[in-house]
Amino acid sequence: MIGVLSTRDAIARAYGVGLDLVEISPNAEPPVAKILDYGKFKYEQQKKRNEARKKQKVVEIKEVKVRPNIDENDYQVKLRAMKSFIGEGDKVKVTLRFRGREMAHQELGVKVLERIRGDMEADTKVEQMPKLEMRQMVMVLAPK
Repeated sequence: MIGVLSTRDAIARAYGVGLDLVEISPNAEPPVAKILDYGKFKYEQQKKRNEARKKQKVVEIKEVKVRPNIDENDYQVKLRAMKSFIGEGDKVKVTLRFRGREMAHQELGVKVLERIRGDMEADTKVEQMPKLEMRQMVMVLAPK
């Protein structure tokens, strides 16, 4: 801590020690600067950025496809897969596909999606309510 100096004096001191004058916070009044090795400073900043990038998690959307007349065992397998995806912190897109005359009985598909929503309610929140797109219904679940 040297105190408040003119820019010329600060540069002269840094040059005398063989280091650089680096401005740390330009918005402060007066601006804060440090006498240090600029190459080392840049290296430290780069390391901090890389460390922050390692720690962040990219949220993926996993898709699970079901049918309106899904069997109980198949349903349980799909449910277990959805729970593991949610446990890893990923979103789950549940796609219910209708074929042929199943389009006439869309209420069966809505029942399946409501059952999934009920079974997953403890761990998830519904990010996108079930909606019909062409011949399939789509619902997106996100971890709480």
